[in-house]
Amino acid sequence: MPAFTIVTAAQLLERHHLLREIIHTGGWTLDASDVPGADNPIAAVTYDTRTVAPGSMLFVKGRFRPEFLDGIDGRGLAVYVAENDHSDRTAAPGLIVDDVHKAMSLLSAEFYGRPQDELTVIGITGTKGKTTTAYLVHAILNDYSNQRAALFSSEQTCLDGRTYTDSKLTTPESLDAFRMMRQAADNGMRYLVMEVSSQAYKVHRVHGLTFDIGAFLNISPDHISPIEHPTFEDYLHCKRQLITNSKTLVLDAACDHHRLLMQDAAMAGVPVAQYAFLDGADDAAGADGSAGADSRSGTRDLFVAARPDPHNRMGFLLTADGAELGPFELAMPGTFNIANAAAAVAMALKAGVPATDPAIHAIERVSVPGRMERITAGGNLVVYVDFAHNYLSCKALVDEALRAYGDRNPRITLVAGSTGGKAIDRREGIVKGADGRAEAFYFTLDDPNFEDPTAIAEQMRSYVTDPHAETHVIVPREDAIRAAIEDARRHADRFNVVLLAGKGHERRNIINGKPVPYEGDAPIARRLLGL
Repeated sequence: MPAFTIVTAAQLLERHHLLREIIHTGGWTLDASDVPGADNPIAAVTYDTRTVAPGSMLFVKGRFRPEFLDGIDGRGLAVYVAENDHSDRTAAPGLIVDDVHKAMSLLSAEFYGRPQDELTVIGITGTKGKTTTAYLVHAILNDYSNQRAALFSSEQTCLDGRTYTDSKLTTPESLDAFRMMRQAADNGMRYLVMEVSSQAYKVHRVHGLTFDIGAFLNISPDHISPIEHPTFEDYLHCKRQLITNSKTLVLDAACDHHRLLMQDAAMAGVPVAQYAFLDGADDAAGADGSAGADSRSGTRDLFVAARPDPHNRMGFLLTADGAELGPFELAMPGTFNIANAAAAVAMALKAGVPATDPAIHAIERVSVPGRMERITAGGNLVVYVDFAHNYLSCKALVDEALRAYGDRNPRITLVAGSTGGKAIDRREGIVKGADGRAEAFYFTLDDPNFEDPTAIAEQMRSYVTDPHAETHVIVPREDAIRAAIEDARRHADRFNVVLLAGKGHERRNIINGKPVPYEGDAPIARRLLGL
């Protein structure tokens, strides 16, 4: 592979119409060969001035202050890539670009030898279910390939098929993503499964990356705030970019805005594999999904259907284009997780796993930290811990409580808060997902950051429209959980379901810009239940 140099970097930027000019001590130019040392190999790429070493390329982005460059020439900076001239701070040449985030994604991929070309890359987007679905399809591919599947999720990262470490972002910064892809490829991985957030497209973390398979699970308003997406249209538009940047699309046949998404795929010439959870009552897609494709707005080449198993209340049956794949039962309850499983199987089949391969059943062994964790202590009380943090996921959580225990007339209690400074729409969405079905609400702390957590909780309380529902504001989260469990015990004449929503397995709260340690919802619940 040719060496990655200032010359090759400039040529790549020119091809993508990003390069404005090159600034160096000899003047301004568009010809990189004018720059001294332009053919020297770049030794490292970074967006952190603290890690600059001899021969480094530095991407100037984000909350950058020019004084960060003071003294950097003494550490051997070879070149910087930025949207502004910084020649007053450094003698290193600058590649001045229209968009440094796009440039960083393209140049990082090139620096690391385009590792995506050595992997089958699967990208998953949607308002809810990305993490669970990523774990499910990763389990199939890892089992099928003898542990040669990598994973980038909001919870964990795995680069060798065996070792899992905590993640920091749903979708890593582009430079970090390509660095980790290179590690995965060098580790012998054949597949990479990754979550793709709307922000990943908003800030160009996956710019220039084409997914072998892209999955679009669902869509509803989320992440609407001044610092994320100004409108739902913008949120959906960003998520839709996955479609035109995929070779094959996997799509929920019941997804909102389905026709628009199929039109996106048709315009880009992307074939569509669909999936659905069919309860038998309103099988709009037909027995084999044949009516689920509109020949005018996309081409369907696979349909995976999940249906309830009449012989196992917790199980389901899967078919692929009408062919039975057998009965299944997940470790994680919920019809929404059955839909996620159908999506995962559709992706695995498109990735080349035979429908008859035992690896398909790897989905039955998957559990995801903080997702649908059920805690029982006997008697008339069960506690669920789940990451549900928006309308769709909160609605699905309550749906599952009613599906599992509806015949016992459960008294449902929701304990929830919402984040500060972003995703403001979630506050109403969380309440809407339970309103009219939960009999008690406890509004509490959940990453308030610089906002007043009491004000957030009171705002959420104002969205409860059910006149019969009890509402409480208890800001310390442990106290709110304790109060909800004690309240459930006072109603021991009813079957009680307490839903602890929003934090999942997280062990910290973001308060005033800093992470503050937190015991965790499940450990607190178990302790209070004497487990």
